[in-house]
Amino acid sequence: MSLFIYNSLGRKKEKFEPLHPPVVTMYVCGPTVYGHAHLGHAKSYVSFDVVVRWLRHSGYRVKYVQNITDVGHLTDDGDEGEDKIMKQARLEKTDPMEISQFYTRSFYEDMDKMDVFRPNIAPAATAHIPEQIALIERLVKSGHAYEANGNVYFSVESFSGYGKLSGRTDQEALQSGIRVEVRSDKRHLSDFALWKKADAGHLMKWNSPWSIGYPGWHLECSAMSMKYLGETIDIHGGGMENKFPHHDCEIAQSESVTGKPYVRFWMHNNMVTVNGIKMGKSLKNSVNLKEIFKDIDPLVIRFFILQSHYRSQLDYSETAIKASSTGLEKLRETKRRLREQKTGSEVFAIEPFEQRFTEAMDDDFNTPIAIAVLFDLSKSINVALDRPEGMSETSRLKTENFLDKAGREILGILQDDCQSVHAGDELNGKRLDNVMSILLDLRAEARKNKDFALSDRIRDKLLDAGIEIKDTKEGASWSK
Repeated sequence: MSLFIYNSLGRKKEKFEPLHPPVVTMYVCGPTVYGHAHLGHAKSYVSFDVVVRWLRHSGYRVKYVQNITDVGHLTDDGDEGEDKIMKQARLEKTDPMEISQFYTRSFYEDMDKMDVFRPNIAPAATAHIPEQIALIERLVKSGHAYEANGNVYFSVESFSGYGKLSGRTDQEALQSGIRVEVRSDKRHLSDFALWKKADAGHLMKWNSPWSIGYPGWHLECSAMSMKYLGETIDIHGGGMENKFPHHDCEIAQSESVTGKPYVRFWMHNNMVTVNGIKMGKSLKNSVNLKEIFKDIDPLVIRFFILQSHYRSQLDYSETAIKASSTGLEKLRETKRRLREQKTGSEVFAIEPFEQRFTEAMDDDFNTPIAIAVLFDLSKSINVALDRPEGMSETSRLKTENFLDKAGREILGILQDDCQSVHAGDELNGKRLDNVMSILLDLRAEARKNKDFALSDRIRDKLLDAGIEIKDTKEGASWSK
């Protein structure tokens, strides 16, 4: 079987083969760290986390780079406005470095809670100013960029393929107006900034051959991806909103200096909406992950995200989250039952489920279908476990191994203890397991002694505390 990925550049699914197997080079646009992560960030990084997991499961060695944007991303996402991090620093009455460090830590805390693997390399834009200046110098020398009053711009007219990813022509880029007034020092309205001259009050600035200033937002990804992954990379990921102008600009500046294809497979995740409107901090309708995690298991959020294909929109609602919580708990309960089942005799065929799961993941990482396979498997497991003959030990081990591999290693939704991987709750989770083991032993002893009043009282008190006891032929189990 072969893996097929929807390539945004060709606008179709294409068979994936890395340039230098077994290594896969992968770059994903990281967060601009000026606020806490929201659900839109979660969709992007959970989606690409599963991409990395499946590639590694398929035998590839993935070199995964995800940058941190801590300078140059202006408030209009183009060449005008205030630096987002500097603006936040003024609001919080501190300096930009504290802002970027604080929100970078916050971002990783939230990703860790959803069991998102950290990238192999997480380069920050401010730590790669020399590389960005060197790239600009190459573009100026080759005639693809020009200096004007201390600013340096990329000449869009010098690159015939500009807009080939988004499908926008140069004239369409002009009509979008870059959303700002015409600048007198640009030769062409759609030219974009590689270096900006800083005014006296600008807090984030560096020396360069052209002026004391700072790099443009689009530049960092080209400079850092080429530094760590080479001039041509296998996969570049990001949100659909990044196609234009960010990724079109990346392609133009990168291919202009190398003369080689910059990215072989472009992958773009769709957005999260609230009542059909894109979610984002700038739109003030974002759902903060830290607030969500106060009431909802982070793995429920991960599960909610993966029930939607990465290229599909995901609409947030409390109803959808509750349904995801219920669905995930059913899978957790099946995993618990399977683990606790006593040896039986029935042979259970796991191979058809393995094949369907693999087919789904090889079809452009179709996690909704993969999860549907797990639900079908869950139903079949429970039917087998409810039969008097039970499941044979060989079948149970093979089935448990697949469920662990698919649910924990690949999708990241079924952890070993069937509980959340919330970092702050890990120790408390282990303590709760120990306490529940003691209570279940006491309840089992009460039932053995026919003290059903005590047995029922333990069950009812636990239910009042939000813990449900279920009695099965394998014994009692519990769930929150």
